[in-house]
Amino acid sequence: MAKVDLNCDLGESFGAYTIGMDEQVIPLISSCNIACGFHASDPEVMKKTIALAKEAGIGVGAHPGFPDLMGFGRRNLNVSPKEAAAYITYQLGALFGFAKSAGVKIQHVKPHGALYNMAGKNYDLALAIAKAVQDFDPEIILLGLSGSESIKAAQDIGLPAAREVFADRAYMPDGSLMPRTMEGAVIHDETLAIERVVRMVKEHKVTAADGNDIEIIPDSICVHGDNEKALAFVTQIRAALEAEGVEIAPLSAII
Repeated sequence: MAKVDLNCDLGESFGAYTIGMDEQVIPLISSCNIACGFHASDPEVMKKTIALAKEAGIGVGAHPGFPDLMGFGRRNLNVSPKEAAAYITYQLGALFGFAKSAGVKIQHVKPHGALYNMAGKNYDLALAIAKAVQDFDPEIILLGLSGSESIKAAQDIGLPAAREVFADRAYMPDGSLMPRTMEGAVIHDETLAIERVVRMVKEHKVTAADGNDIEIIPDSICVHGDNEKALAFVTQIRAALEAEGVEIAPLSAII
């Protein structure tokens, strides 16, 4: 039976501001990516999200981003690979503190937003991030865009890597995600999202923005927690995959 992870970016609330539907989404996914305080989240939110994930028995991942709370970590910052590596270590260490206190193991690391997209195309940046993760714990899985430099860098140094695809994002012909500034970058049509996911899992193909198919291999499928249709997406995608005989499992059971 084919297996695939279903993940969601969570723990992105901050202070008095609530983002996402974490408590409703967590029981439907197999892994979660928890914001670590730079682009979103705060200590109380991190602790609470770890507790919710532990109760649900799902894989826990760190979701470190740029120190850009105002821009939600989605603005490109001109940082060196050395700086980016330090950002990863700092945020991973913060989440590790809460995870250790709760008796939870950190399964994976998935960079957030602009940091994720930049590393997907910049090998030096990707390598610095992969090495930072490996130095922290060589058993942690790096979750990166399928076919990206992030996956290549992790594989080059022997760090476990998982290939990620997106249920609610459009793809460029080179396999990168369509920039959010472009019309159609975020898919809001539930039926279309489900059809694309099933095809990615079964055929390893997706239709890019230019209408041509590109190859894409999914170990994990992401549904964004801040998408207003996140709950509907994850519910229907899970049901559709299980109907196709695909088992939903955490990354630790796949990689």
